[in-house]
Amino acid sequence: MDDFREILASDQITVFDGAMGTMLYSKGIYINRSYDELNLTNPDLVREVHEEYVRAGAEVLETNTFGATTHNLQQYGLDARLREINIAAARLAREAAGTRAYVAGAIGPLSLRIEPYGPTSFDEAKEMFKAQAEALVEGGVDLFVLETFSDISEIRQAIRAVRELCDLPIITQMTIQMDGNTSYGTTPEVFTARLDEWGADVIGLNCGVGPAIVLNAIEKMRDVTNKKLSAQPNAGLPRDVQGRQFYMCSPEYMAKYAKRLIQAGVKFVGGCCGTTPAHIKLIAGAVRAVSPRRQRVSFHAPQPARGEELTPADIRVVPLEERSNWARMITRGEFVTTVEVLPPKGCAPEKTLESIRLLKDAGVNAVNIPDGPRAQTRMGAQATALLVEREIGLETVLHYCCRDRNLLGMMSDLLGAAALGLRNLLLITGDPPKMGPYPDATAVFDIDSIGLTNMVNKLNHGLDLGNNPIGCPTSFCIGVGVNPGAINLDEEIKRFEYKVEAGAEFAITQPVFDVEQLRTFLSRIEHVRIPVVAGIWPLVSYRNAEFLHNEVPGVRVTPEIMERMRVASDKGKEFGREEGLQIARESLVEVRDLIQGVQVSAPFNNVRYALEVFEALPEFAARKESVAS
Repeated sequence: MDDFREILASDQITVFDGAMGTMLYSKGIYINRSYDELNLTNPDLVREVHEEYVRAGAEVLETNTFGATTHNLQQYGLDARLREINIAAARLAREAAGTRAYVAGAIGPLSLRIEPYGPTSFDEAKEMFKAQAEALVEGGVDLFVLETFSDISEIRQAIRAVRELCDLPIITQMTIQMDGNTSYGTTPEVFTARLDEWGADVIGLNCGVGPAIVLNAIEKMRDVTNKKLSAQPNAGLPRDVQGRQFYMCSPEYMAKYAKRLIQAGVKFVGGCCGTTPAHIKLIAGAVRAVSPRRQRVSFHAPQPARGEELTPADIRVVPLEERSNWARMITRGEFVTTVEVLPPKGCAPEKTLESIRLLKDAGVNAVNIPDGPRAQTRMGAQATALLVEREIGLETVLHYCCRDRNLLGMMSDLLGAAALGLRNLLLITGDPPKMGPYPDATAVFDIDSIGLTNMVNKLNHGLDLGNNPIGCPTSFCIGVGVNPGAINLDEEIKRFEYKVEAGAEFAITQPVFDVEQLRTFLSRIEHVRIPVVAGIWPLVSYRNAEFLHNEVPGVRVTPEIMERMRVASDKGKEFGREEGLQIARESLVEVRDLIQGVQVSAPFNNVRYALEVFEALPEFAARKESVAS
C-alpha cells in the first residue's frame, strides 16, 4: 500500500473503523477484563473484529491498545507485558488489514493526573506514552491515533513521545461533553489551535457524545486550522436498559451525519463507542456518495506556546503587592503573623468572631480559616472568612481544599470568593473523609493542590481552566501548604517545585517541632524559594503531643519534645500547658530569622493561648506593655 502521507496529501475521504470495545463486549467479554490483554489470550477474537470492519469498508484499523499504557495495565497486573501486548495488537491488525487498510496505533489517556493538575510530570507522562508507541512501531503501524483526550497538556506529551521516536503521521482526537467543550472547559477553538501548533497532522474528535454535538464542534474547529479534520463520534449517548448500556443511534442516522461531517470539512470519518460494522458499512457508503466541498478556512494565526502566555491582550494582571495587605507585606519582606482559628461548629458565629477580635486588637496581621480540617463538619470556611472581614476588618487567609468539590464547583467557589473580596488563599488537597465523623462520605479529588494552584493562577490571568477568557481577572494571593518533616522529603520537594511552577506565591508549613528539619528543607528549596510562613502549634499536654504525632497527617513531634511534655504533664495540667507554651516560644525565636512569617494554631480554638506565643517576639511584647500601661 501507499505511504499514509499520500492520503494526507490528497483530498480523499478516508473511513476509519468503529468500536473495538463494543464488539468485544457483544461477543461475551465483560468489562471487568483487560481488553488489551486479549491480544495475547484471545488473538483470534481480536482479529475477527478487525476483519469485520474491513469487510464493512473501513480503510484504517485502530489497534486494540486504547488502554495499553503502564498505569492502565498495572490495574490488571499486566504492566510487565506492555511491550508484548502492543506488538501483538499491531500485528493482529496488520494481518486483518492485508492490503486493504492501514493500521493506526491507538493510544488513549494515561488515567493519571499530570502536571499541573496532578503529581505526574510532563516528562514522566511522555515516557509512559513513549514506551507504548515504541512497541506499536515495532509491531508495524502506519500511523498513530491519539484519542479520547480531555487534557491538552496530556495529549501534548503523547505527541512529543511519538515525534521523538519516528515521523509517522499523527491523528489527534479530543473528546468533548454536551456543552461542546472538554471536561476541563477547553473550547474547540482553543484545543484545535494548540494541536495545530504542536504538530498534529490531523485534528479531530472522538467518543464522548453523539454525531450532532460533534458536528457543531467541527464547524468551530475548521475556522482555526488548515489541518485536516477527523470525527469518530459515539453512536449517541448510552441508555440503561435493564442494567445494560445500549447506544441508540442507528446505522442510518450515523450515515446521515457522516455526510454532514464531510460537508463540514471532515476528511477522516468513523465511529467510537456503540459503533459496529453495520454502522461503518453505511458510513462507507455515504463517503462514496458524497462529493465533499473543500475545507473553508477563515482564520489561522500563530498561537503562543504555553498556557501562561494565553492571557487576553486587554487583561491587566494585578501585581502581587496590590492584591491585599498580606500580599503587600510578604512582597516587601515584612514579617507576617497569623493565627489559625477553626470555623464555628454550628450556624452561630458570634463566639468565633469574638475570639478573632482579640487577634485584631493584638496586632496580628491575619487569621487563617481552615477548610474542613480532619474532615470535620463545620461552617463553611468561605462564609466564615467573609464574616470576619466584613464584621471585624481583619484580613483572612482562606484555606481551600480539593476534597469536596468537582472542577465546576471549585471554579464557581473561586469566582464567588473573588467577587466577595476575599484575596488570600491557602490551597490544599484536603484530609480524606475517613478521618472524620462521616467516613463513608464521598471525596471528589478531581485535582490535587498542584492542579488547584494552576487553576487559581489561570484565574489571576483572566482565564478559566480551559484557557477561555473570564473577563476581569481575579486577584488572589496564592499560598500552598508544605511539610518540612515529610517522611519522603524528596517527593515533598518535588511537589513543592510543581506548586511554585504552577503559581504559588507563599507557603505555610505544617507545625514545626524540629528546627533542624526546617533548616534542611529551606536549604533544599533555595532554587524555588518563595516566602515561607512557619506553622507553630503550642502543645497543651502530653496527650495532645501524642495525638498530633500519631493521628494528624504530616505532623512529627520530636522525641525530645515528647519527653519534655511527658515530664511536665506528669506534674499537672498547668505544668503541661506552660511547657507547651515555652516550647512554642522557643521554636518561634529559633525560626524567626529563617522565615517570612509565623502561623500559630489555636489549640481547641483557644485564641488567648495562641496569642501568648507571640510574646516571644519583641514587637508584640512591647505592644502588650504599651496597652497595659
